[in-house]
Amino acid sequence: MVVRNGEVLQRIGKMAELFDDHSPLQLQASGRWKNQGFTLVGRLQYKYDEGRWTEWIALLDDGSTAFLSEDNGAYVFSTPLRAERELPDAEHLRVGATTAINGKSYSVASQQTVALMSAQGELPRLPALGQPFAMVDLRSPEGEVLSVDYGSQPPSLSLGAAVQLEDLQLVGLREESVKDEQGRQFNCPQCGASITPLLASSKSLACGSCHSLIDLTAGVGGELRHAVQDEPMQPLIPLGSVGKLQGADWQVVGFQHRMGTEPGEEDEQFGWEEYLLYHRKRGFLFLVDATDGWSVVKPATGAPTMAKNGQSASYLGTQYRLQSTYRAETTYVAGEFYWQVRRGQVTSNQDFSSGKGLLSREQSPGEVTWSVGSKIDSSLVASAFKLEAKKDLLKRSDAAPLSLNGNNINISMGTAIWVFVILLLVLFMVTRCSDCDPNVQNCSSSSSGGTRTSGGSFGGFSSGGGHK
Repeated sequence: MVVRNGEVLQRIGKMAELFDDHSPLQLQASGRWKNQGFTLVGRLQYKYDEGRWTEWIALLDDGSTAFLSEDNGAYVFSTPLRAERELPDAEHLRVGATTAINGKSYSVASQQTVALMSAQGELPRLPALGQPFAMVDLRSPEGEVLSVDYGSQPPSLSLGAAVQLEDLQLVGLREESVKDEQGRQFNCPQCGASITPLLASSKSLACGSCHSLIDLTAGVGGELRHAVQDEPMQPLIPLGSVGKLQGADWQVVGFQHRMGTEPGEEDEQFGWEEYLLYHRKRGFLFLVDATDGWSVVKPATGAPTMAKNGQSASYLGTQYRLQSTYRAETTYVAGEFYWQVRRGQVTSNQDFSSGKGLLSREQSPGEVTWSVGSKIDSSLVASAFKLEAKKDLLKRSDAAPLSLNGNNINISMGTAIWVFVILLLVLFMVTRCSDCDPNVQNCSSSSSGGTRTSGGSFGGFSSGGGHK
């Protein structure tokens, strides 16, 4: 690596090889943002405990610099911001707390120690290679992302918001999202089966032969860590399936089963499934299969505002009421994930709802993640993934068996008999609740009368401007 400092060229040493990713972005791709053109002129790749992420340097037409960064599989476009007063040290910005910067309130979403691993193109500055420094990301209720980069003194700020690549009118993208087959193909450390990740950015992958969960964060050239998974599960929607949701084709690349336990109800557990969906330009979505129905959710860029009593939260003008609080644990994983998913991974969750709208909060030691979405009918899931033959298997308890007409319920005598029989069966199943194995089924907690939705899984460290 050689850099120019005025008229002097200086060799600073060797950098790690750039790793490929699923993004269609590349140097010299251009687009428009807020009625101004820009060109991608540089790329920075950072590493932290859970893996790696990429930040693109954008040169605007007016000569200023901006950043296009990954954000939980989506993107954030941000610009530098001048601090009006001295910033607090990173250790004083506690995850989950609120703080004011430049007179505006933000919620601390993540705090990580990161290091620059490789760089490419033209850069406004070059952080010390391999030198660890703190990166803190904050969110506002309006959906803004504020990143505090402690890799310089004084720390630098960048402020941005979520964007979709289509809205940036990008040209010059890579024609295909490809990977280096030779560099990413390896054998399972448990059974020796040949494995090739679909996405070069994957950080966790399950072996299709022995179902071991493999950690890819150290790179496939190093010693691969793995965890054996017993009692393999078969997703209702097969991995690799493509379905049309929200006007786009999404591919199922990952699947995980999770279990929940409510406070004081340690003997009662419930389970649900999450499908990770991928689209080349839109990033990732979660399709959640819970006892009370299906939902489509994605990580929220901003930070919803919690009521002081914790019984409600508001986000982008919508008020959501608390439905449940529980501990969530990942129990089975299949496919690939852009974050380092682990069996036994635990988060503290809260679910909120507003009609069909859903809002979920997950907290781990290093991060708070909010997800937002809405319920969808099981028939839409069956139609989207061409699973009409499985439509009965996809039905959930949100399906209404009765026809409602105003305040009157129209029920035939035959229907009434069937309803009575069903009620007896439900009562029998409740008395045999212990027969439901949440490790392999969607078991709802008998003590909970609220909505069981989950809001999407713990998605790694979902920061914005300068972080994945």
